[in-house]
Amino acid sequence: MKYLHADLAIKALLYEVVTLPKPGLVDPATHGSHPDMDIYTFIDSTLSLRTYFEKAEELGRNYDGKLSDMFEKLRKHGIKAEQRMFASTKGINTHKGAIFSLGIFVCACSYAKSNNCDVFKIVQSMTQGLVERDLANIKNPKTAGEIEYQKYGKAGIRGQAEAGYPIVNQISLPFLRQATGTLNEKLLDTLMKIASVTEDSNFIKRAGSIEKLDELKKWSKHFLDLGGAKEAEALAYLSRLDNLFSEKNYSLGGCADLLIITIFLALEEGTI
Repeated sequence: MKYLHADLAIKALLYEVVTLPKPGLVDPATHGSHPDMDIYTFIDSTLSLRTYFEKAEELGRNYDGKLSDMFEKLRKHGIKAEQRMFASTKGINTHKGAIFSLGIFVCACSYAKSNNCDVFKIVQSMTQGLVERDLANIKNPKTAGEIEYQKYGKAGIRGQAEAGYPIVNQISLPFLRQATGTLNEKLLDTLMKIASVTEDSNFIKRAGSIEKLDELKKWSKHFLDLGGAKEAEALAYLSRLDNLFSEKNYSLGGCADLLIITIFLALEEGTI
């Protein structure tokens, strides 16, 4: 059996991690703000997720029932995928966010192809009520998403999922479609476009304050205003930003997850 969506999911994960320089993130040149990881950790982690994406594709291809139930079945596969990821990385969290979001899109794309419907609407139907179910009644918040929901009322990636990932649908995917330059340049520009509009829970957690988001958006916009990765001045600015992020322990983990989905959908439609 062919697993075309799973193939593209693996490719999307690898495309993201080799793109450089990404502020605070792992790439082939640096571990950024993640001294416990390197490019090889991400390769090992990516390959460990192959079975999960195949299961997600099978689930979407063959499902005939309530889409919210399809999502719950997917989450069970996701729990096993996390276990395989941690086994392959010796306990390091490389792709927990991608297991959630990219798994949703592999499953939804497979379902959409079999049923000739819009993938973003499928995602909305799959995740309807997710924020309320997962976050509304948490008594002892532990994850960044749970803590920030209680502290700031921000629904994070769950809110994006329930809304059908509007940042991807309306901003990053259209942006990547019209981006120019090398693939590395296009993906860098797309990452910083995402950073200019996203409330990245990983960045908020590491920065220690939601107010720092304004600075992130200002930095990201300045990079794009300088002309993006095709311009030497902008690239030099991004390298300085990378050093700042490493020094301050900032990371764009949430933005990276949204970039992965954007890459995956661009590969699905043949844009890249």
